[in-house]
Amino acid sequence: MAQSHDKPALITNAQRSPAQQMRTRQIRYGIMMLIRVILLIVAAILAMVEAPLMWLWLIVCAAGMVLLPWMAVLVANDRLPKEERRWFRRHEPEEPTAEAIEPPKPPQVIDVDT
Repeated sequence: MAQSHDKPALITNAQRSPAQQMRTRQIRYGIMMLIRVILLIVAAILAMVEAPLMWLWLIVCAAGMVLLPWMAVLVANDRLPKEERRWFRRHEPEEPTAEAIEPPKPPQVIDVDT
């Protein structure tokens, strides 16, 4: 038997498909690895040019090249967050205000003898 739920399921509250989630995680991972490659190129250029404060820039680049793969794996394996708030929800009616509440109407009496 089908179970009855208190609130109807809306398609707008449905999660994205696993294929879409995987694609998003792959794109994030690729972008982070691209940043790592850019840091490697920047570090090589800085070493060739002998820039001022080169030791500081090389430490920053090395830290980025070491930490980015770790962060990329964490991001790639993490599920996308569900959206808690929506701009528009149909299934949750608004509470009526004091002005909108009308007094109850008197009951209608039907008399068949008259």
